[in-house]
Amino acid sequence: MKKKYLYFLLIALMSINKVFALKELTLEDCKNFAVKNNTILKNSNLEIEGSQQVEKSAFTNYFPSISAGGLIWNAQKSLLEMEMQGGNLPVYDGNPANLSKATQFAYFPSSTIGLMQKGIIGYINAVQPIFTGGRIYYGNNLASLGKDVSVLKGRLTEDEILSKTEEQYWQIVTLEEKMKTVKKYEEFLNRLLLQVEDAYKSGLILQNDVLKVKLKISELLLNKSKLDNGKKLALMAFCQYIGIPYDSTLTLNEELKIDDLPQSLYIDKNEALKKRTEYMLLEKSVKAEKLQTNLKFGEYLPQVTIGINETYLKFDENNGRTIGMLYGTVSIPISNWWGGSYELQERKIKEEIAENNLKNNSELLVLQIEKAWQDLIDAYDQYLLSKQTCEQANDNLAQVEDSYKHGVIKVSDLLEAQALNQQAEQQLIEAKAGYFVKQSVYLKATGR
Repeated sequence: MKKKYLYFLLIALMSINKVFALKELTLEDCKNFAVKNNTILKNSNLEIEGSQQVEKSAFTNYFPSISAGGLIWNAQKSLLEMEMQGGNLPVYDGNPANLSKATQFAYFPSSTIGLMQKGIIGYINAVQPIFTGGRIYYGNNLASLGKDVSVLKGRLTEDEILSKTEEQYWQIVTLEEKMKTVKKYEEFLNRLLLQVEDAYKSGLILQNDVLKVKLKISELLLNKSKLDNGKKLALMAFCQYIGIPYDSTLTLNEELKIDDLPQSLYIDKNEALKKRTEYMLLEKSVKAEKLQTNLKFGEYLPQVTIGINETYLKFDENNGRTIGMLYGTVSIPISNWWGGSYELQERKIKEEIAENNLKNNSELLVLQIEKAWQDLIDAYDQYLLSKQTCEQANDNLAQVEDSYKHGVIKVSDLLEAQALNQQAEQQLIEAKAGYFVKQSVYLKATGR
């Protein structure tokens, strides 16, 4: 019994462990959840599996086509009837010299002979294509290409999901960091309120100064409530997107800390182009059009097959017999050559269109890579500027606090300095988060 209770306790502890393990998530954890639980990605994986089955099906065309069938019947009347006229038949005495001058005859009455009133026919037939104008070969290549395209589309879908996951992740981290600055500001105002209330009671300041601090606290509490509601909604949407239950105590475990220069991520745009999934899909599109042209051309070439057939026949009361046959066929689509020449010209035009699309869209992808790089540099410059501004705001606040302690400035000046400092800190947080988002966009744009 003790072992039983111990077993249940162990299970409970493991469950609790699992629950607590979900209280804090890294960016990598969230990406894994998104990939695992996203419905669109699940459907994309099913499409890949379907294209693999199409590829396997196309491969079977290399092998003989085998068919079998049979027929059994028992008709009300014979299917074939033969009428035989009656008459006198010469009697043959065995001497050939007397055959043409017979003097004796036997009478033969007219009659009807019925055939095939019942019967059995069974057959098995195997046909092996020898030459089909390359249609089986190119059809298999097209099926294999279709599988590759499904894989690339799945990768594209996964990239989009991961990119959106990261964007939402940093948005929530930003809100959490802003909440920290708000709480720090709230603690400052609460301390200041105690100080000004004591100063007012001592007759050192007017009640107006106390009201100013209380007004700032009211504004802060309102902003804190809005920020908290925004974070809650963002977290609920994020949990739904990555497929985990919503938990209000869930925290994200990444710091807004920029250690490396953006130059450490740089890659030549022409080299990066080859890594882009979109570029690979464009190349597959050109290849697909060429394979379609080869398939169409194969329709106007002779088709050669060989076959083996074995048939079993049994009619009426006769003994059954089996007939085996080896045969070959040649089919030449002569009448289609005229119209086919125009269809082949159409296919060549479609090939050229696909190649033009590859060239044009490749140039657009290069521009996208260049823009993503410039956006990353701008985001890093914005981070440096915000960092400098925040440092200046901190220095200014320290000076103002010192002046306030010595009675040189008013409460309103201290409140203004603290508000400017909080604003600078929040701008720095936004700049850091913006840099990480742009970093993600650049890595995605360069196929990483």
